[in-house]
Amino acid sequence: MSPTVEGPTHASAQTAVSAPVSAAYSYCEAVTGSQARNFAYGIRLLPTDKRHAMSALYAFSRRVDDIGDGTLPAEAKFARLEETRAVLGRIRAGEVDEDDTDPVAVALAHAARRFPIPLGGLDELIDGVLMDVRGETYETWDDLKTYCRCVAGAIGRLSLGVFGTVNAPGTPDAARASEYADTLGLALQLTNILRDVREDAGNGRTYLPAEDLAKFGCSEGFQAGRPGPGADFAGLVHHEVRRARALFAEGYRLLPMLDRRSGACVAAMAGIYRRLLDRIEREPEAVLRGRVSLPPHEKAYVAVRGLSGLDARTVSRQAVRRRM
Repeated sequence: MSPTVEGPTHASAQTAVSAPVSAAYSYCEAVTGSQARNFAYGIRLLPTDKRHAMSALYAFSRRVDDIGDGTLPAEAKFARLEETRAVLGRIRAGEVDEDDTDPVAVALAHAARRFPIPLGGLDELIDGVLMDVRGETYETWDDLKTYCRCVAGAIGRLSLGVFGTVNAPGTPDAARASEYADTLGLALQLTNILRDVREDAGNGRTYLPAEDLAKFGCSEGFQAGRPGPGADFAGLVHHEVRRARALFAEGYRLLPMLDRRSGACVAAMAGIYRRLLDRIEREPEAVLRGRVSLPPHEKAYVAVRGLSGLDARTVSRQAVRRRM
């Protein structure tokens, strides 16, 4: 069950932390700022305690991803991932002290005591990265959706543990907040997959469903940096963009269920990815030339929209019209 409260959670009140915990959070924020610009941009809109908790979640998730993306042999990756799962077990069991030598574990343990974070979501993330290490491919969208739920939907549900929900007028289905957070994670991950098609191909990975690749004549892949003869790459991209847009539309129903600053954070991060999706749709083959990104001024505009509550109000109006 997702946490539902009247107004902000009690954990949103600023509380002092010890020097070791503060240092651990600072380490996690440094990792986040250097490794995830879009994510770091969004969480700047949160109050300090929530920003700290989100940084701890990101730093742990980054550790898992780095193992999967690294150059170690597969067997060594399996071992490292199980070691990381053991650290998560220690956090869950309350066995990580403030003077532990692992700053990410210290920060995440503190965040998990402060907020009702469903730590099992990090187990799902590890499961998803294990799928990467095994080199799994995906025949259908349902197959890929299982992977996306592990590596991104779970992050949405973990984040909801930090954000909490509010009983806002016009949102009688707030019990579905976890489902919407999961769906929004899928939308972000599918956008990532489209953006990183060439980079993933260079690493020997193909995420797009095999049946979609075959339908648009793209089964040969993209390692050459261009579609194969007779391929309808634009058609493939537009097909996946429509799927991602439907996921965004459903996931955005989460926004009115969040407090103002949490909603602004989610709207900013999701808004950046939606704009990336717009660019990819306009020029599909750009993703075969390099990574598509947004300039800082456009990210700032998205953040202002989120902070103003414009996206959340739009979603609320749409929900009201659907019920009429």
